[in-house]
Amino acid sequence: MDEFTWSATVQTAERSVNGQLIVQVGQRIGGRPITLTAIDRQSAWIARSTLEQLAAWGDIPGLQLTLSIRGIPRTVVFRANEGKAIEAQPVMHFSDVDPTDWYTATLNFMEVEA
Repeated sequence: MDEFTWSATVQTAERSVNGQLIVQVGQRIGGRPITLTAIDRQSAWIARSTLEQLAAWGDIPGLQLTLSIRGIPRTVVFRANEGKAIEAQPVMHFSDVDPTDWYTATLNFMEVEA
């Protein structure tokens, strides 16, 4: 998870026409990216049927979900603006897929203010 790669503080710095430094600081409200991904192909398997449900939810514009991480509930939406809200690969390839087949996946969310 990219828990510590985001800061709630945003800052810009630029120079005025006379060369003076102008620094503006603000507080972000929402927008924290949350990326859940398997560390390796041996962990965090997810059933195809669960992926299908997540994909269906991802197709609903603006759908807010509650994601609990270490007991902390977060209101999230799928982060689809990068084109890939969900990325998944089967653990073992079969010619006929089954809802119980196992996958590893990356789930891209964005925390929003409720």
